[in-house]
Amino acid sequence: MRQTLKAKPTPQAWDAEALWTKALRYAECMVDNDTDDWQKGLWSSLALEFLARAALANASPALLAEVSQKNSDHLFHALGFEPAGSVIKPMSIGVVEALRRLVSLFSDTFTKELEGFCVRHIGNRNAELHSGETPFDGVNPASWQPEFYRAASVLLETMGLSLTDFVGKEEAEVAQKLIEAAADEKTKAVLGEVAAHKKVWEAKSKEEQAKLKASAEVWATRQAGHRVGCPSCGSTALLKGEPASAAQIKLEDDTIVESQEYLPSQFECTACSLKVLGLSRLRAVNLHGRFKHTQYYDAAEYYSPEDQWADFADDNNEPF
Repeated sequence: MRQTLKAKPTPQAWDAEALWTKALRYAECMVDNDTDDWQKGLWSSLALEFLARAALANASPALLAEVSQKNSDHLFHALGFEPAGSVIKPMSIGVVEALRRLVSLFSDTFTKELEGFCVRHIGNRNAELHSGETPFDGVNPASWQPEFYRAASVLLETMGLSLTDFVGKEEAEVAQKLIEAAADEKTKAVLGEVAAHKKVWEAKSKEEQAKLKASAEVWATRQAGHRVGCPSCGSTALLKGEPASAAQIKLEDDTIVESQEYLPSQFECTACSLKVLGLSRLRAVNLHGRFKHTQYYDAAEYYSPEDQWADFADDNNEPF
């Protein structure tokens, strides 16, 4: 088999190297500004967006192209093809969608928690540039730098790069200390919450504990999620998360077995009211492992065509 159609080089608009170079330009401006200067936050938000786009383009430039049901020209262009009869002005996806796709590709490391930070930080950039607001004025750098460098580090890893490549050795060493310090603070905070809930739990009577445990067992059975033991009171609690991989479907005799792995993002115990949000905080209480959700279907029902009249009432118009 011979390929007769050859693609042109990736357009600069979606070229990973070009996007990476632009991220470096903004990162240099960020590093050059004083820590308490509002411009440091602005340049960091610009660097973060182009770092995210570079990471996505590094997986495939096509992932950055805007695509609709009626227009695939941008996708063709991103892949190096020129559709006949079209004049293309390359249009890429918005940064929020780019971040969502990064979570889908690298869910083990680029978590929903990091996605949320990136959306907020880049959103501040939009407010700075497109409104009368000044979101970077008077902001303590400690409120954004640890998460910024953690997100940047994860995105860089997807491209085989490091913080040193991004901001230089000196700044990278500072960044690593900020990341570690923030992780330590999160660990202390969540362990303190567990200890506080445990103290309140142990002050309850045995009868009340038994009643709450039984109620939590029923609640966890009726809710969607992965059942685990609560680190505070030992009751049955729930972990919820985001899909970490595509669903696996296989046929076993006459049964369809559909299983999918999830990466935890939140924990809740109704017995002692302990709640933990975010993968990094879940890691601190050893609840960060992936879990699998499995469902079983009858093969005949699974593959049967959908009833197009399901929402209609029974036909009672037969003649007598």
